[in-house]
Amino acid sequence: MIVYELETLVALARARTPYYRALYAGVPDSGWTLADLPPVDSKTFWDAAETGAVLTGQMTDGTAFKSGGTTGKPKFSIYRASEWDSFCEVFGRGMAAGGLHPGERLANLFYAGDLYASFLFITHSLERCGVPVVHFPLAGRVDADMLHHTVAHFAVETLAGVPTTLLGLAATLADEGVTLPSVRRLLFGGETLYPDQAVTLRRVFPNARTASVGYASVDAGLLGYASPDCGWNEHRVFGTATLMELIDESSGEPITAPGRPGKVLITNLTRLLMPVIRYPAGDRAEWVEPEGTPDRKFRLLGRSEEGARIGVVSLYFEDVHAVLEPFQAELNASGFQLLIQHHDQRDELTVRIAAPLPAEAQAAWNERLAEALYAARPLLREEQQRGTIHPPCFEWVASGALAINPRTGKLKPIIDRRITG
Repeated sequence: MIVYELETLVALARARTPYYRALYAGVPDSGWTLADLPPVDSKTFWDAAETGAVLTGQMTDGTAFKSGGTTGKPKFSIYRASEWDSFCEVFGRGMAAGGLHPGERLANLFYAGDLYASFLFITHSLERCGVPVVHFPLAGRVDADMLHHTVAHFAVETLAGVPTTLLGLAATLADEGVTLPSVRRLLFGGETLYPDQAVTLRRVFPNARTASVGYASVDAGLLGYASPDCGWNEHRVFGTATLMELIDESSGEPITAPGRPGKVLITNLTRLLMPVIRYPAGDRAEWVEPEGTPDRKFRLLGRSEEGARIGVVSLYFEDVHAVLEPFQAELNASGFQLLIQHHDQRDELTVRIAAPLPAEAQAAWNERLAEALYAARPLLREEQQRGTIHPPCFEWVASGALAINPRTGKLKPIIDRRITG
């Protein structure tokens, strides 16, 4: 594993990349601290990346990956071979710290191909984790029957994949009356798995414990690992390989105290070819442990870029989940997403819910959930009464009918059709 000093990273970035040279034009050559460096603006960074203006040298080895396919245009992240190896080694050690044991039989259900990283990433991380495991590379498009056969024949005890994949397979197996009691762990990554969804998974995997496989992205790199003492949505910083900051979303002020939400900035100390310095990871989080704690624990609070704006009303994906969660026992929903449209000069929010609800029950549930949404976000009712937005709608769909990114298998949490139609 190669870890660079921050000063080395910054000096090379400003000397060799037009992007960072311009960004740090007002920063002195020495005497600065991390907080003195302007944060990266995601849009301008990736605009510059299209012309190679964020690379410190030529691509002579390594791998190119594509990310950002859920929303917006794709982004291409470049890793030298040594950087990719360091990335996977550190993440693999985090997986080991999370409870991998010698001989563990793990089915990799992440997505492969089309320049997507996760399947290759988990594969190489397992190879570099330091724990001898047995790997079953099924990938994300495996059908339920093949999964059932593989788990039964080889006594597979761990499944790793994005929640959408795990929930979709579980729904199919449940319809077939299949349970897989031999599975002991479900490792998820790429998106949040909510506690109510874990309850749904237990119907097919009754003996399985759900846990994060780890927190990373191909653009930002290493972000966090889940140790056994981490609660839901909690992770630990990857030691000396990264510098994680939380900043106030309005003022940009650094947040050091536990319990105060902020925007995640990450500085990756294992990458020189495409430097990532004070880069917005796209998430909100809060510290759980005091400043100075080794591998300090933090709790993710949802995507900072997944806020819907309906008229003047801001609404986070997480806010709607909090509204739906108390009804999960009755609805048995496998997921939901937000659809935003514009017609008759007003915005309209539709909450699409995958749940086995009879048609005759839908009207009553629409009214019930609308009242719960208004109670959670009173401004929605006020703006609707003023006639500036349409009343919220609810659409009930079959399991598996929610829109996903066909390349990654991840749920599209928000679909904005106001411009694209």
